[in-house]
Amino acid sequence: MNRLASELSPYLLQHASNPVDWHPWGEEAFARARLEDRPVFLSIGYATCHWCHVMAHESFEDPAVAAQLNARFVPVKVDREERPDVDRLYMLYVQATTGAGGWPMSVWLTPDLEPFFGGTYFPPDNRGGRPGFAALLGEIARAWRDDRRGVADAARRAAAHLRQLAASPAPSAGGVPGTDVLDRAVAELAASFDRQRGGFGRAPKFPRASELLFLLQEHRRTGSEAPLEMAVRTLRAIASGGIRDHIGGGFHRYAVDPDWRLPHFEKMLYDQAQLVIALLDAADASSDEALAEIAGETLDYVLRDMTGPDGEFYSAEDADSVPPAGAMPAERRASEGAFYLWSAEEVDALLGDRAPLVSEHFGIERQGNAPIDPHGEFAGRNLLHVAMPAEALAARHRLPLGQVRRLLAGAKAAMLAARAARPRPLRDDKVLAAWNGLMIAAFARGARQLGRAAYLDAACRAARFAKARLWNPEARTLFRRWRAGAVSVEGFAEDYACLVWGLIELYEAGGGPEWLDWALDLQHRQDDLFWDRSSGGWFATSGRDRSLIVRMKDGHDGAEPSATSVGVRNLLALAGAQGERRREADIALVFRGSAARLAEAGRSVPMLLAALSEWHGRRRRHVVRAGARRPQGGGRAGI
Repeated sequence: MNRLASELSPYLLQHASNPVDWHPWGEEAFARARLEDRPVFLSIGYATCHWCHVMAHESFEDPAVAAQLNARFVPVKVDREERPDVDRLYMLYVQATTGAGGWPMSVWLTPDLEPFFGGTYFPPDNRGGRPGFAALLGEIARAWRDDRRGVADAARRAAAHLRQLAASPAPSAGGVPGTDVLDRAVAELAASFDRQRGGFGRAPKFPRASELLFLLQEHRRTGSEAPLEMAVRTLRAIASGGIRDHIGGGFHRYAVDPDWRLPHFEKMLYDQAQLVIALLDAADASSDEALAEIAGETLDYVLRDMTGPDGEFYSAEDADSVPPAGAMPAERRASEGAFYLWSAEEVDALLGDRAPLVSEHFGIERQGNAPIDPHGEFAGRNLLHVAMPAEALAARHRLPLGQVRRLLAGAKAAMLAARAARPRPLRDDKVLAAWNGLMIAAFARGARQLGRAAYLDAACRAARFAKARLWNPEARTLFRRWRAGAVSVEGFAEDYACLVWGLIELYEAGGGPEWLDWALDLQHRQDDLFWDRSSGGWFATSGRDRSLIVRMKDGHDGAEPSATSVGVRNLLALAGAQGERRREADIALVFRGSAARLAEAGRSVPMLLAALSEWHGRRRRHVVRAGARRPQGGGRAGI
């Protein structure tokens, strides 16, 4: 066992028995690198990452590779979900130098933690245009030995470039960006909209909920049907595809193909939360009850499989699992999606005379139905998707629609019970403040819109857990991670912002005034630690951790929304609370400080665009009310 054996991160513990002499991120590793004059090899990933597992098996479990790492480098392992600050910094470097990013991420640093070479997954030997990892280690060690000055110069230039990229632009002198910025972003989304399959662009397709939330907000602001149509058609396509778990509920990470058929099978808590909110918003705007039902199904999945004994929400479920006995492939090793795949024979044996109708519904074929199978893992297996909706089945077989729906519901219940006996994917049971905040918001919104008391109770229990376990009231410090009774890592701006979002939603759902009080307290603390007084918005970190060579402000709404995008929407919600009118100037400063990004790269910040849309919509309602003889309504639809 190496040094990671004393860590609590499930990802770090996965590597505790590697022959690599791993260090966690910290001064012990950095001091050793300086003392021994070695570069740091930084490997970043997370517990439910398929390609992280692949590189671990191929390279980090190989004694020969480990010997190279141990002799020539100081190896450091980081869980990106515990340390998004470290991940964000070096991901920016990898994307700037290679044009791509992802996990596992591999970066080589000087003892001063300046990067000089990086990439993502490296195979063990040269293949697919990628250099082999073992050979690459030898080349980097040679460069460190024979061309130290060149390496040091490259590292200094990289660090300077990172500081330049992280610098906040001056606020726009022209005031808050106008609605033309919003119109342009909608037009750009429309230009890339896949009208046949839903979503934006080609494969791989990610269900970026923040883009959908922006479109839905634009529909509320303008009344235009085009943004609503793009959001609803995308959500319907996602809900029909293999990216949705049709048996157990919830959504997988993304689709490899353009039809949403073949998912990357990991399930992330933040995806469940954001998609629930998007589904509920879309259901409200379109009166599509099916979208609301899928949102409830997703919340039920989180309650059943991702909720701890005290109401806390776990982080993720793995993409890989061991196939059930008798299933293909014959070798019972962990493989991607094994828990979710079905053979036609399994379905026949389980469902009997119901099997033909269920197979038509889910597109089950004798030879398997994977649209692509790049690694040969899906032969004879089926990925469930809605190949024929219940209405079409009823018409084709001349059966009452209600009867078909009852048959499908009974079949799914039987398949869920049978699937429960299979080896489950790993569940990453760490509790993260930001992701719990997002999930609290989703449950509170579900309680308010679907009228289910169990959802309000779930949101309240999670909020109580966060306040009791993650918040230190004496130090006024929020911690990011709790696991096995211990907290670690002081919270980042995103932890405060997302938890404030959840608490506001909980208050609005009827959870009680205590949650608004705590939201205000957390917001004030977030401002104390992270607020950028010159350009608005919030830095990702407090600046107290000297191991970070750059203090960054996350300006991108990716799989998770940035602290600034969520934070300004929180300010919009809090602006009407007693004593919070002063927030109007802060809101304007955020938009002015982000004016260039909103105008030139709006699609990179869709959640911030949604906030700007809400700001303009609110001002328009105020003008309408001021000019009317009688006050008119215009309540907030929720952040």
